[in-house]
Parts: sequence; structure tokens; C-alpha cells
Amino acid sequence: MTVVDMHTHFIPKQWPDLAKKFSTPNWPWMRHTEAGKAMIMLGQDEYRPVYQALWDPSIRLEEMDRDGVDIQIMSATPILFNYERPAAQAIECAELFNDLALELCQYKPNRLKALAQVPLQDIDASCKEASRAMSNGHLGVQIGNHVGSKNLDDEGIVTFLQHCAADNIPVLVHPWDMLGRERMSKYMMQWLVAMPAETHLSIMSLILSGAFERISTDLKLCFAHGGGSFAYLMGRVDNAWRHRDIVREDCPNLPSSYLSRFSVDSAVFSADALALLINVMGEDKVLLGSDSPFPLGEQKVGKLVREQSLSELGRERILGGNAIDFFNI
Repeated sequence: MTVVDMHTHFIPKQWPDLAKKFSTPNWPWMRHTEAGKAMIMLGQDEYRPVYQALWDPSIRLEEMDRDGVDIQIMSATPILFNYERPAAQAIECAELFNDLALELCQYKPNRLKALAQVPLQDIDASCKEASRAMSNGHLGVQIGNHVGSKNLDDEGIVTFLQHCAADNIPVLVHPWDMLGRERMSKYMMQWLVAMPAETHLSIMSLILSGAFERISTDLKLCFAHGGGSFAYLMGRVDNAWRHRDIVREDCPNLPSSYLSRFSVDSAVFSADALALLINVMGEDKVLLGSDSPFPLGEQKVGKLVREQSLSELGRERILGGNAIDFFNI
């Protein structure tokens, strides 16, 4: 059995000074504080403390061996998306960080893989960069779940998803830039409350808008963090669809009938939550994902899946088989 952790993050140890390069403030950068530790900065503000597994492939491999992970798929820390910047700058950053990701993977290319980022505020450029990245060795793309006020049902984003379907580019949707921040400034509430809601909103925007009716079933689409809160609330959505015409307005079929159109990762951190998720999605639609190497990620990767009451085939699918099929490994 090959174990694949398909939801991990990276950030390069260093990169060019973007504030200086573009002559504008508040760009992300890394302030190394002591051996093996650093602080991700956004301009002069501290964003997140991190440690060297984020940028050091040798440490990644040590932790993978410790947890019995054969392949790790890494994607950019979402602070690097730069969707709010001018498109030309975001394009340049996407190319930069995508190339740096592949440099990390070259340390052990049979075990370290990467997903690309794209400048999602420019759809033509995103399609071009996604195809370029795939030709260079990326396994797919990671996108944020919205661009400003545009959810995934925005026609431009739908066009990008159609491009990915046509070119066999798997897509991981990751929440970022969470809603309600003015009410969630303490206790990591943005990550504990708003982040699951963001992912739920993304799934609902594709289903209820009818976007899935316009996107090829060839699209490989996966939502991080177990799809957020959607699995617990799917019954509520179906009930609303049955009894309120404003919910059915653009969605011709029962919302739960679209569950076959996407996958989710396993990063839910509770045996009961994982059991519900598998029951809702099916064993073939859940992929092992840890959100490593962040503190809110699974600290012993795969432990939850390995201890879940599953058939041997189901466990093998979730630990690796589903990801191997999804990402064409």
C-alpha cells in the first residue's frame, strides 16, 4: 500500500523582496528568528510562526518516514496567492513560487510532489500558468475558494475549472481570506469557525448556482479540510431545496445528488466526523490530507484513518489509492 498525504503546505526558505520589486507595501516575506524557526510576515505584521519542515525537504522526509507516508503533495501557503494584487504582479509571483516548489521536490522527486498556484484574478493567465505548471511537473493546482467577492460560481472561475477539466488538471480548493474577521479576531476563530464556513460556501455556490451543470464531469475537484461543515449540513440544504423555490431557482437537481462531482480530504480530526464524512461521500471520495506542517494539521499523519473502522480496501483507498487515481500518480 502506498500512503499519499495530498494536503500539505510549503513556503520557500527565502525569495526576492517583493515589496522592493513592485514598490508597494504589505507583501509576504519570511523573518528567520532562530535555527529551524521563522515567522511569516505580511509587511510589518506577524502572520504565523513556522518551523523548518515548511521549507526543508530533509525534515519533511524525516517526518514522512516517522508517520509512514510514502508521498507528500505540497501546495503554497495561501498567503502567497496575491489575488488582491495587479494581475501582472500575481502572474509573476505564481511563476516564481511554482518554480520554487519544484526545486523543493527535486530533493526526492519520487516522494515529494507539488500543486501549482495561479493568478486567479486573471482567468486567461490562470489557464496559461496551470498548463505551464503541469508541463513542468506539477500534479495539479491549488486555488483559493474565492477572489474578493467572487465565489466559485463566478463565470470566470467556472471557465478556469472548465479549462482544468479539458486539460486533466486536478484542482484542490483551499479556504483563505476568511469571512467575518471583524468578529473573529481572538482565539483563532477565523480558522476554527470561518474557515469551515468558507469551504461549505464554496461547495454550495457550485451546487446551488447550477455551475456543476456547466462543468464537465471530467473535472477532478477536491475540497480541503473535509469540505468544511458541508457534510453535517447537507440534509439542511436538501430540505431547503425541497421546500423553497428560491433555493431551487438555479439548481435543477437535489443538492446531495452532486456529491459525486467532488472529493474531500480527511483533515477533520475526529473519528465521528470522519465516519460521517465517509458515510456522506463514500470511501472513494475521501483522500488522506493532513494540513502538515502547521499546528492545526494532523500531528501524526494518517492516524485517524488507520484507526477508523473500515474495510481493508476502504482504508487503502483513503490512505493512498484515491489520491493516486485523482492526481494521476
